[in-house]
Amino acid sequence: MKFATEYLWFNTEHHREYINITDEVEEIVRKSGIKEGMVLVSAMHITAGVYVNDAESGLISDIDKWLEELAPFDINYNHHRTGETNGDSHLKSLLIGHEVIVPITDGRLDFGPWQQIYYAEFDGQRRKRVIVKVMGEG
Repeated sequence: MKFATEYLWFNTEHHREYINITDEVEEIVRKSGIKEGMVLVSAMHITAGVYVNDAESGLISDIDKWLEELAPFDINYNHHRTGETNGDSHLKSLLIGHEVIVPITDGRLDFGPWQQIYYAEFDGQRRKRVIVKVMGEG
């Protein structure tokens, strides 16, 4: 079995942002030379996430609204007693999840219709990273 690891770095302009990283992940898979296997894409921060869904702006807006309804900003979170004010960002990350695994077939991401990989930032405007680990056979 062969492995390849790369990192994607982000420093978003907005506090919350959703970034399509499919092309970057696909390029890492291509460079790895792995033809059959899987790729793990994982946010390495507790206030960010990675998910697979449609790249449609209305849906992205709906996801953001849904997350804000389930985990709204609230100054009274217990976490804020530590001096932080990002309790909602931690909760949003838990709802989205921090990683995805995508199959690789014939050297390409093996998606269903419309599937794309997104990096979800919930406490942005600072440098963060995502690990992309490709595993399989060449």
